[in-house]
Amino acid sequence: MRERDYVRRADRELDAAYEPPLSISEYVERAFERPSIAAHAAKYLLEAVESMGTRTVVEEGEERERYRFFDDPHNDGEHAILGNTGVLNGFVDDLRTIAADRGKGEKIVWFDGPTATGKSELKRCLINGLREYSKTEAGRRYTLEWNVASADGETRGLAYGDRVPEDESDWYPSPVQTHPLSVFPESVRADLLADLNAASDDHIQTVVSAELDPFSREAYDHLEERYRRAGRDDLFSAVTGPKHLRVKNFVVDVGQGIGVLHAEDDGTPKERLVGSWMPGMLRELGSRGRKNPQAFSYDGVLSQGNGLLTIVEDASQHADLLRKLLNVPDEERVKLDKGVGMDIDTQLVVISNPDLDAELDKYADRNGRDPLKALKRRLDRHEFGYLTNLSLEAELIRRELTDETAVWGVSDPDEIDERVREALHVSTRGADGEVVERELAPHAVEAAATYAVLTRLDAEVLPPDRTLVEKALLFDRGWIRDGDGERIDADRYDLAGEDGSHGIPVTYTRDTLADLLAADRDRSHPDLPVESVVTPENVLDAMAENLGGAPVFSRAEVAEYESRVAAAHEYVFERQAADVRDAVLAETGVDEATVEEYVEHVYAWAGDEQVETERGPVEPDALLMKLFETDHLGRFDDDDYVRNEPSSTVESFRRDRIITALNRYAWENRDEGFAVTDVDLGEVPVIRAVLEQNDWADVRRLFPDLDPNQWADPPTDTETERVKARTLDRLVERGYTRASAELTSRAVFREVSDQWD
Repeated sequence: MRERDYVRRADRELDAAYEPPLSISEYVERAFERPSIAAHAAKYLLEAVESMGTRTVVEEGEERERYRFFDDPHNDGEHAILGNTGVLNGFVDDLRTIAADRGKGEKIVWFDGPTATGKSELKRCLINGLREYSKTEAGRRYTLEWNVASADGETRGLAYGDRVPEDESDWYPSPVQTHPLSVFPESVRADLLADLNAASDDHIQTVVSAELDPFSREAYDHLEERYRRAGRDDLFSAVTGPKHLRVKNFVVDVGQGIGVLHAEDDGTPKERLVGSWMPGMLRELGSRGRKNPQAFSYDGVLSQGNGLLTIVEDASQHADLLRKLLNVPDEERVKLDKGVGMDIDTQLVVISNPDLDAELDKYADRNGRDPLKALKRRLDRHEFGYLTNLSLEAELIRRELTDETAVWGVSDPDEIDERVREALHVSTRGADGEVVERELAPHAVEAAATYAVLTRLDAEVLPPDRTLVEKALLFDRGWIRDGDGERIDADRYDLAGEDGSHGIPVTYTRDTLADLLAADRDRSHPDLPVESVVTPENVLDAMAENLGGAPVFSRAEVAEYESRVAAAHEYVFERQAADVRDAVLAETGVDEATVEEYVEHVYAWAGDEQVETERGPVEPDALLMKLFETDHLGRFDDDDYVRNEPSSTVESFRRDRIITALNRYAWENRDEGFAVTDVDLGEVPVIRAVLEQNDWADVRRLFPDLDPNQWADPPTDTETERVKARTLDRLVERGYTRASAELTSRAVFREVSDQWD
């Protein structure tokens, strides 16, 4: 039965995550075989991040290597962090430095930034990634568990005695995930680690400096005392033998290797950091005046995160604790009580909104007497910003509106472009309770993403003679094309500014789009459900109009953001117009074979050579070149030729715009086996224009009887009617519905009708 399959799958998953307990000797042997299992906290976290490899992305106009760990791959991207790759790489660099003990060991890693920039996703991504990594063979995490069963069979918490355990309930794991090697005396442990590191080819050495936790020390000391009195001379073997000690693996999760202090958590500083004493247990244990570590709760954030990771979420809510954490990273020790200390091995991470910044700076005017100066010096800041890549913002918007979670993870520009422009269909419940289908038309999500990104860019730092939209495109794909189609790479400019530090957050965009999807548009059509379509114009108008009513924006921000919507309108309209022109011209384009034939004849003409054909070598065809240049390129007319021979203007064009461009492209892209026939003709600006042939002049030339003023309702049996029918068919093939194709083509032809003549 189907449900049994699910049960079997669950059995297999858990079976793969856990393994039988090991003796301490078996654990040591396994550590020499696979040193990663003995890694200390920072090294383990680094190994988990690196274990999933990298991929190449373009952000802020630069190619970067991004760690796939932050794409949340084990959970199909549910809590992936989109963008901020430079910030995350800086975090990994810090981990590498801390793990190798080359500095920053005293630092507390601090993630700061505005709301809705991915900081909460970072927390979830770390938890998910570490949990799943700990289920793998390479990521096994281990701790100790003790059995000190009493002779008379009574047990109180951790019971004492030396009988062989009869019940699993007699075993008690370390409450703070103590490292298995901490059971060895310090000098022996130092030699063991030296041998372990010598046998490993990892440049980052394993370090285990923490002593046993107080709970485990209580068991160890009791057993050692018992066997010493019994006259045993193999005390360590007796104490750590299989009947008293074993090494168990555990799946990392919140409370077990990961500690998370939430905004709503309360209690005294000690309770929040390490836990609390339990008065009832203290009385029951009767510890003769001392505080028995068995009577401590060990539920504080450092206790939960010992062995791996401690996260303080919404840190401004726990500002009082940050000063108490000052010495934890370098001293690696906290106190349960005046006489009871506990070693800690954990990577501290603090996450906050900008309000913590204000809290830390409230005494800044005191200069050298600032009581928070030491804390600020210890915090190693990594600042998240709003996304400044159009494609990433579009991906994020889709995630916010749907259950899409998988990270796109593609690098092909055409595929990315297709996903950005793609329509989005959402089912929503109308006012009458019926479920209706809504369409965010092609480019609607792109429009929202474009506008949001434009509000986040520093307008004071623009490339010379470039617009804000062009800066956005440089950030998104690393290049743009100038008016002649020439490719211009982002590395030509210094684009650094305050980009991403302010702007429209994705939550505002999401709420605006959700409102648009919930309502019908005030439009109608006799055959098509145009009232259910949300167009890019609807999106941009609503986003700009609602700014003033949103409490998150100041008046100055509203004025600034409103001024940028026109640029988004213009850019997205041209994207829509390109779709419509492509659809109109779909059956009239020039095939690549015709272009290749022209280029071949131009090369032969320039070199005074012949063209190889199936009939043998022939002279370059002057008429063929002339017709291509006049009909397809549209650059010249009959007056530029004497019969079929080119004028000096045409000759210059052939040499400078065709041959020179092709030769330069061939030179820049050459390799050992390169030949001219390997040239991608679409990469040459003039040829690209021919292949794409996407210009209103081409439309007017090829369809002289088309009347854009009649597009909305073309008369029967006219060229306008025929062209419109074919155009809507092509738009539907490209992802439009019939309704959105109708609205988009109408909007485009309405805009261009004034320029038609």
